[in-house]
Amino acid sequence: MNVSLRQLKVFLAVARARNFSRAGAGVGLTQPAVSRCVRDLEGELGLKLLDRTTREVELTEAGAKLAGALERVLEELEGVLLETRSAGERHRGKVRVASAPTLSAGLMPECISTCAQAHPGIALVVRDQSQQLVLDSVRGGEVDFGVAIDPQQADDLHAQRIMVDPFRLVCRDDHPFARRRGVPWTALHGHKLVLLDYTSGSRPLIDRALAERQARCEVAQEVGHLATAFRMVEAGIGLSIVPALGLPFPQPGLAAVALTPQVRRVIMLVRRRNRSLSPAAEAVWRLVAAIAGKRRQ
Repeated sequence: MNVSLRQLKVFLAVARARNFSRAGAGVGLTQPAVSRCVRDLEGELGLKLLDRTTREVELTEAGAKLAGALERVLEELEGVLLETRSAGERHRGKVRVASAPTLSAGLMPECISTCAQAHPGIALVVRDQSQQLVLDSVRGGEVDFGVAIDPQQADDLHAQRIMVDPFRLVCRDDHPFARRRGVPWTALHGHKLVLLDYTSGSRPLIDRALAERQARCEVAQEVGHLATAFRMVEAGIGLSIVPALGLPFPQPGLAAVALTPQVRRVIMLVRRRNRSLSPAAEAVWRLVAAIAGKRRQ
């Protein structure tokens, strides 16, 4: 049976008005279009619903029974639709966002605080994960969306660029580099480095920047957390290259210096392609993009 909601609404309008022309005026259709809708409905049901006379329309027994049921059903359906729309407009619920560690620390705290003020009905939960786990969580539907370094070649994801984040050199404050406004990447040649390991989306970008400038460095230590890298730099184990969002400066004993030419990582919002976000998640997506947009580009 192929009965449309439009056919039912037109029939109910005719049943109320007892006239095709008046019913058509009420639903925005011409009299012939109203007649065709009712005729198609009768054809689908295999029943005569209306007796037509030259002046008015009378309901058959089957038509009267259907009209009485439709009054209740359509009214209930309209109430459900209005409630659904209202729930979406209220932006309520829990939104889960996966975020790479430096972004969790440097960007997401402000997003959580702002969300609590702008959308008190939304509980924003951040999962602090490595770059690959962020992408896996998005693909697996474990989170609504992710905040990550440009994944590139990820055709199964929809990505929106929200900001760029330059890399900085971190050294002890008594190192000669600490007194300079900028340090060329080439000047790092021969120095020992303490770098984030390959669970970080930043590491391939750092390796590429060094290789392109033929700056051959010894990686003295690979670490999973920036806090560990900072302590090793402070202990004199080596220099470090970190994204600007990961810098908790000023910090006693350490200095952060710009690297030239500037190399920046691209920060993206990512979600599954061809999958719509809930109204609450859409609100958080826009909020994170707006906050990131105010940062240095």
